[in-house]
Amino acid sequence: MLVKKILIALVIFSSFACVTQKKYDELLAEKVKTDAEKMELEDKVEMKNNTIESLESQLLEAQEELEQSKKAYQASQSSLDSLQQQYETLNDYYDKLMSSSGKLNKDLSNKEKQLLQMEADLEISKQRNDELAANLAEREERVAELEKVLADKEAAVNALKQKVSEALLNFKENDLTVEVKNGKVYVSLAEQLLFNSGSTVVDAKGAEALKKLAQVLKDSRDVNIVVEGHTDNVPISGNNKYLKDNWDLSVLRATSIVRILTQNGASPDRVTAAGKGEFAPKAANENAEGRKENRRTEIILTPKLDELFQILESN
Repeated sequence: MLVKKILIALVIFSSFACVTQKKYDELLAEKVKTDAEKMELEDKVEMKNNTIESLESQLLEAQEELEQSKKAYQASQSSLDSLQQQYETLNDYYDKLMSSSGKLNKDLSNKEKQLLQMEADLEISKQRNDELAANLAEREERVAELEKVLADKEAAVNALKQKVSEALLNFKENDLTVEVKNGKVYVSLAEQLLFNSGSTVVDAKGAEALKKLAQVLKDSRDVNIVVEGHTDNVPISGNNKYLKDNWDLSVLRATSIVRILTQNGASPDRVTAAGKGEFAPKAANENAEGRKENRRTEIILTPKLDELFQILESN
């Protein structure tokens, strides 16, 4: 009888091991795919960030060129006014000479030549001044356009932060923070709000916060979403064949959060799951408080910059 029970237990254990190995292989394949997509998306984000930096540099250059053009225009206008005054003085002198006696004919001839030269110089100065004015107007228009797009982007980011903050108002401040950095909205959620230690399953309170956030993202169609999982540097304890290290843990946690967001309205084509593991800490891992701060999930919200890139491509 005892031998029979042992045989039955071995059969059950064998079946369970096969199912577990299959699930592990599927998770591993998903992780490999996710890592590849993460690298591709990080490259794209880097390209976008480079483009924004290039735009800001162009804006500074355009502002400097605008200032130089203004100075040149003012100098040209001053020169034009001076020439105009000289012209009027010579013209008055010419009129007086015309009414003077014939002894002044030679001097009158010279003055006529000077007057003709002044008229030619005046015309050239007017043309140059017109060109500078047109160039100045064109530069002012481009600078104004760039400034408006950047201002609109900043306003959109601040409005998004306000919506997210209002949606998550009922949660404790030490459980989550919402802030704007580098033109993006960062929603940082502490581990205690979302997960039990070492777990990849979002608990009920954390799911409630993510559902509220998903409702905001559902109505914000022009926002790209990156979910980053972060851990401390303490190695995973126990023998878990699904989680080899903190990198695995951070990726699977990010994936769990992405599923809740997309199931509650966030568009899947705008969401990216990424795992940073222990390699992007907010604080030192040398004490318990720092490690607690590092165990977090960051949801990074970036308004799309299509209009900004169209302006760049058109110039």
